[in-house]
Amino acid sequence: MEILLGMNKNELKSFLDEKYIQFNNFHFIEDDPVRIPHDYTKFEDIEISGLFASVLAWGNRKTIIKNSYNLLERMDNAPHSFIVDFDKSDLINFKGFKHRTFNEVDLASFCYGLKSIFKEYKSLGNYFHTQFEKNSSQAHVLSMFKSRFFNHTYAVRSKKHLPDPLKGSAAKRLCMYFRWMVRKDEFGVDLGIWNKFISPSLLHLPLDIHTSNVGRSLGLLKRKQNDWKAVDEITKKLQTLCPEDPIKYDFSLFGLGVNEGFK
Repeated sequence: MEILLGMNKNELKSFLDEKYIQFNNFHFIEDDPVRIPHDYTKFEDIEISGLFASVLAWGNRKTIIKNSYNLLERMDNAPHSFIVDFDKSDLINFKGFKHRTFNEVDLASFCYGLKSIFKEYKSLGNYFHTQFEKNSSQAHVLSMFKSRFFNHTYAVRSKKHLPDPLKGSAAKRLCMYFRWMVRKDEFGVDLGIWNKFISPSLLHLPLDIHTSNVGRSLGLLKRKQNDWKAVDEITKKLQTLCPEDPIKYDFSLFGLGVNEGFK
C-alpha cells in the first residue's frame, strides 16, 4: 500500500488510531446528525429516527439537525408508533415540510415504505439481518433495500432519496447510518444497536468530500471519482489497518478534513 507523507503502513495505522481517539468522543454528538437517534431509548425509535436523520444529512449540519427534529415532531416524537399506525389521514402532519429536495411527498413515501417493512420484519434491524445472511455484500444489501422499500407506488420521485451502490452511488448517508446502528465502542458516539447480528467488518466507509480528499492525501484512495468503486477501494485499504472495524477511521478522516483542514 503506497502511503504518502513518508509514513509506512504501521505509522499510518498509529496516526489514524490516534485521530480516531481524538475525534470519536461524546462532544462529537452535539453538532452531528447522530444526536437525533441518541434522543431515543426504544430500539425501533432509534433506528427509524436515525434513518430519517441520515436521509436528511446533506447541507449545513445545523439545518439538518433542525429539520430532523421538525420531522420527528410531526410524528409526535414517537416514530415507531407513528409508522406502524400510519395511514392516509396522517398526511396532514407533513404539510409544508421540506429539507432541500426532500419534501412532504417524499416523507409520506418513506412512511409507507417503512410501514411495509415493519409489518413484515418488525424492525429495520431484523430486515437487514436477513439480507446480510443472504449476501454479505453491503452494496447488494443496500440495492435490495431500495427495491424493497419502494415496492409501493406512492411517489416515484421519492426513489432518488435512496441510493443504489450497484448503479455506482457512493451511498454516503446510508453507509453513515449503518455506522451509527452497527458500530459499538467505549466512546458512545455510534449507537451499535445492530452489532449483535451485523458485523462492522462488513461495512463500508461513508465517503464524502472530506474523507475522500484526506484519503487521497494519505495514499488510501487513487480513484478520482467519489462513487462506489472509490468507496470499495478506500474501505479495502482501511481493512488492512483494522479488518474487524475498518470504518472506525471515518472519525479520523472526517476529523482531519473538517477540524484540522488536513491536505
